[in-house]
Amino acid sequence: MLKHGGHLLEAAQQYQIPLSEWLDLSTGINPNGYPIPAIPGSVWQRLPEDQDGLIPAAQEYYQCQSILAVAGSQAAIQSLPLLRPTGTTGIVTPSYSEHAYAWEKAGHKILSMAADEVGLHIDQLDTLILVNPNNPTACTFSQAQCLSWLENLNQRQGWLIIDEAFIDCTPDLSLSRLLPLKGLIILRSVGKFFGLAGLRAGFVLAEPGILNTLNELLGPWALSNPSRFVCTRALQDTTWHKQTRQHTQQQSQRLKTLLTKYLLSPSGSTQLFQWVQTEHASVLHERLAKQAVFTRLFNQPASLRFGLPANESGWQHLESALQYILQVVTVQSPSLARRG
Repeated sequence: MLKHGGHLLEAAQQYQIPLSEWLDLSTGINPNGYPIPAIPGSVWQRLPEDQDGLIPAAQEYYQCQSILAVAGSQAAIQSLPLLRPTGTTGIVTPSYSEHAYAWEKAGHKILSMAADEVGLHIDQLDTLILVNPNNPTACTFSQAQCLSWLENLNQRQGWLIIDEAFIDCTPDLSLSRLLPLKGLIILRSVGKFFGLAGLRAGFVLAEPGILNTLNELLGPWALSNPSRFVCTRALQDTTWHKQTRQHTQQQSQRLKTLLTKYLLSPSGSTQLFQWVQTEHASVLHERLAKQAVFTRLFNQPASLRFGLPANESGWQHLESALQYILQVVTVQSPSLARRG
């Protein structure tokens, strides 16, 4: 399977550093996630039911009536390629690698392109997949761009799939309120903004026909009862949403400023992570790991993704590691220090 962030146990074993000493910045997940409410015993004892309030809560939060709950957006990523005849699927790269993996595995031809090349290739595509904001580069796509590409795809009964896993901090960028639209499919997750990755809960927003077919493929009880219970309350808590957007915006700027201070100016930013493109990414990843700071390393292009520390202790840990590395690099390789 593909490599992702979050393999902290593996890193602890590799570097022989106790798990409790690590600062994990590898996932881009909100480290101050939604506080889990007390879960009644009956929630654990009953099978999930559609009338439990989850879908109305999701409809209100996403401003969309046509919605299906799934076991994380990953379930949809793996299943959607099975719902179309094989064809050509365009994917902006670099991006979340599971999309290309799933579509290629299902027999579709993958056409990779840079973010500014979509318009050049749109006529060749049966399906276009965008991650908005993109992971890891943080680039975004406007509503006008997306609707123009959707109109082109509709001429061939094509699909535009937009993975909005990181969009909750900037909800005005989402196209969810426009659905249902022919050929438009939006994936949403509670793993990033809500910090509830362990729930394995997500949503697909699309035309009813697509949702019905996907629901038949996934089968009954796709989302556990405890997950549905917690997810419902998280989606309904508008006060927490507002406070968290303000907090993550402040913390993101703090992280950007800190990285810039230590010669790692971000190439892209969201409110949940900073992306640093540098030819020395592998070396920096290794040296940070030896200081018990776990980042997400990308090879193409060479880059690092930094998530947010959870607390002041984490911020101090990160700055100490960056300061130490800069000192070592300055002595050992002045050119590396200058270039970051």
